[in-house]
This record gives sequence, structure tokens and C-alpha cells, in this order.
Amino acid sequence: MTRPSLRLLVVCTLILGTGVFAGWVDLWSGSTAKPMPAQAAQGPSMAESLEQAFIRVAQDVGPAVVSISTEQIEQVQRYFRGHPFFGQEPFDEFFRDFFGDAPYGGGPERGSPQEFKRFGLGSGVIIDERGLILTNEHVVADADKITVTLADGREFSGTVKGKDVRSDLAVIKIDAKHPPVARLGNSDTLKTGQWAVAIGNPFGLVGAGARNVGSEPTLTVGIISALHRHLPRLTKTDRDYSDLIQTDAAINPGNSGGPLVNLQGEVIGINVAIISGSAQSAGIGFAIPANKAKGVLDALIEGRKVLYGWLGVQIQDITQDVADFYGLPDREGVLIYQVLTDGPAQKAGLKDGDIVKAFDGHPVKNSRELVDVVGRTTVGRKASLEILRDGKRQTVAVEVGERPTEEELAEGGAAEAWRGLLVAELNPQLAERFGLSPDAAGVIVTEVEPNSPADESHVQPGDVINEINRMPIGSLTDYRQAIANIQGNALVRTHRGYVVVKAAPSR
Repeated sequence: MTRPSLRLLVVCTLILGTGVFAGWVDLWSGSTAKPMPAQAAQGPSMAESLEQAFIRVAQDVGPAVVSISTEQIEQVQRYFRGHPFFGQEPFDEFFRDFFGDAPYGGGPERGSPQEFKRFGLGSGVIIDERGLILTNEHVVADADKITVTLADGREFSGTVKGKDVRSDLAVIKIDAKHPPVARLGNSDTLKTGQWAVAIGNPFGLVGAGARNVGSEPTLTVGIISALHRHLPRLTKTDRDYSDLIQTDAAINPGNSGGPLVNLQGEVIGINVAIISGSAQSAGIGFAIPANKAKGVLDALIEGRKVLYGWLGVQIQDITQDVADFYGLPDREGVLIYQVLTDGPAQKAGLKDGDIVKAFDGHPVKNSRELVDVVGRTTVGRKASLEILRDGKRQTVAVEVGERPTEEELAEGGAAEAWRGLLVAELNPQLAERFGLSPDAAGVIVTEVEPNSPADESHVQPGDVINEINRMPIGSLTDYRQAIANIQGNALVRTHRGYVVVKAAPSR
């Protein structure tokens, strides 16, 4: 018996870039098995049930998904024929000989500014009858004008109620009467392998006009591929892409801020990014869990600053070397390698070398878990830390503080994040812990993000960085100056030799 196939043309690109991929996907139907008995065949098939579920999701949630277009006005300095050295000899003489005396190309006077408009595109989902829309912060960041288009073709001007860079979430408002609303689900109950539906407006494919004339959002289907994913921080940005939902439902340019939905029509995530090495969708997309959004939603709606809990420590995972050094039976827990001055941890009596085993009664397996749970803790609340010190367990009470900005952390001498590298000022305690000479100078690598450029270059915790692009590194100040304007690959010399740290990881 032959197996007929249905071939679908799939067109997709990535959320953070451009480019189009077109390919064919075979969906097989039929079977070589014997036909089912008549009474068994009377019920709906699995394919038919799924089809109805997808249709229901499109009908229930689709109307609440909006297209967001933004405009940003930028002031750009203009010069004669691109001559940035006007008024400086010998450049003036050269350009005067080349273009003539007056004026070069008939352009404006030197330094005359010109306005340019930068346009952006994204998606969002209406979560409240007051016209409140949840989207990504990067969709509306620095926008001078926001236009929201509903699935029925109506357009509204949007205003930002609140936005938070760290979570990459924002709430905007439109003045629409009785708008369609989607409901937020419980992302803590998600399981790898369950169906997931991404809805949004890739490439701005939403028209102004009657329904069914290109005004409906795009729906793509896949599964939840993995949970609790985090993306390496390749720059000094304050965005924290951790504890993300991974899905193979196609996420494309313009999908940012749109919802990831389960088959019950509940929003389980907000689409935020993909990984691809070809500027095309590679089936690896990420969404911010709905429960993570709920944690900051009230502050965003009220226009308040989103506060994150902070202990004031620099930490690292327990490597096998560390476990052997401390005589630990396993690698579960988090090593505090630096207690920051005047931070909550120092005030509570925590010390360099303490190993955190639990936070408020919940076991902590690694540094990512500790950062996440502390970040979600209310600022000012007393929390208990179960630690190991000199091989003995004890409990320490800490009043959770407010996490400073990345700039404030840098000014305070905290570790830096760059291309997956986390470094700190080398001190005698760190030198002893990593088995280095007490006279060693430079900055020391304390953590390397998995799959980051630094990881691919085989940089390791404990490496001492002495030089970047031929610039000597003797302190964190030198380090910050060296990495400040690097765009391409960087030549890094550690005490083990030279490595090239690329601008982005290969995929």
C-alpha cells in the first residue's frame, strides 16, 4: 500500500536578523497496517483531534495577538560628501582639489544635523480588557511612536506603561473598547514534548482591512523542545535570558513579543529569540515563561521599577577540582569566591569560600539556580542560607538586597561579563583557590558560559588574562578599557598562552 504525502512550503527567518529560508516538509498520512474495525474508526482520529485543537487556538487566541510597529527619530551629523575632516589641513586642500571650492557637492554646512527614522516591528498579546498588551522590551525600547494593529485591522496609538530591560518585558496600552483578551497559563507545569503554538506577525504580515484578508496573525506549531534554557551573555547588556522555554515552533522576525500557547489556549510564554548561524530559523526558538512574566507584571502595569533580589556575592559552580579540594562527595551547590564589600552577604557574615547548599530550604544545585531564586525573592525579605564552612553545615540569615545595575556592579569592582567570560580582580584568596602564584597579576576567569565564544575558545575558570589585543591587563580597569570597543575577534593571552575569542559563537 502506498503512502501518500502532503508537502508544505515553509518560509521562515529568524527573530533577530534577516534572510528567508524556503523548504519542503513531508507530512505522511496512511499506514501499512491493517484497517481498523468499523466501530473503532467511527471516532475522530488523532490527526483530526489535533487539527481541531489548532483551529480552536487560532480562533480563541489569534484575535488577541497584535502587530506592533515603532518609529525612532535619530539625529545624524552630515558632512560634505562624507568629508569628516572639514576645516582641517591637509584634508581640506585635498577635498577642495577633488570636489571644487564651493561648496562640496552643494551640501549643507559642516555639522548640520539631519533627522532619520528607524523603524521596528514586533508582536504582542492583549492580556487585559483595559487594553494592556504584553510584549518584549526590545520591541518598544527608545521608540518615539508606537502603532498597534489588531487582528481585525483596527489601528491604535500605543503608550508604554512600563518596561524592564533585565527580563526583556514591557507593557503598552491602547484605548480600545472591549478588546479580545488572552489568558496567561501556568508555565511551571510544562513538560518537554508537549505541543506548543507560536503566534505573531512575522515580517509584518498583518493587513489593515477586513478579517480573512491578510489581517490575522501567523500561527506556527511545534513542541516544547526543552525547559530551563539560558542564553550566554555576549555583551555587557543587562538582559538576563535564563530559565527560557525552548521550542521548535517557527519564530521569525516580527514574532518578538508574541505569545507561545498551549492547546488549551493559554499563554505559556512570550517569544523572545532564536539561535541560528545563517540568519534563518533553525528550529531552536526561545520564550520567556509566563510565570516569569507574572512576577514583574504588576510593576510594569503600574510603571514601577522592577526590583530583583541580590546577595552581593560572586559565585561559581562546583567543578570536580573544587569538589576534590573541599572534599565534597558531589558537585551540587555553589561556591562563593568573593563577598562584595557592604553587600547583604557581608553584613550577614558570609565569607569567601563558603559553599551554598540551599536557599530558604530549597536545595541549590548550581549558580544559575541560585541567581534565579534570589532574583525572584522580594527585596528586604529575610532568607536562610544553608552553607558549608570548613566542612561543617550551618544556617545564615540574610536580608535580600536590591540588585544594582551592571554599571553600579562594575564600579564596585564586581565581575564582568563579556563573550561568555566572567572575570574578577585577582586577589590572594582567588590566587590560592586556583593554585596560582601569590604574585600573579591580571584578572582571573571565574566562570565560562557554556557554548559561548569563550567556551569555544577553550578559556577555563582559573585562567589569568594578561593581555587583550596586545593591550596589557593588570586590573579590572585595564580589562574594561580593552573590551570596550572590540567588535571583531579578540586575541587574548592567558597564563596558558594565546587564544582567539570570536565575536559570536559558531552554530
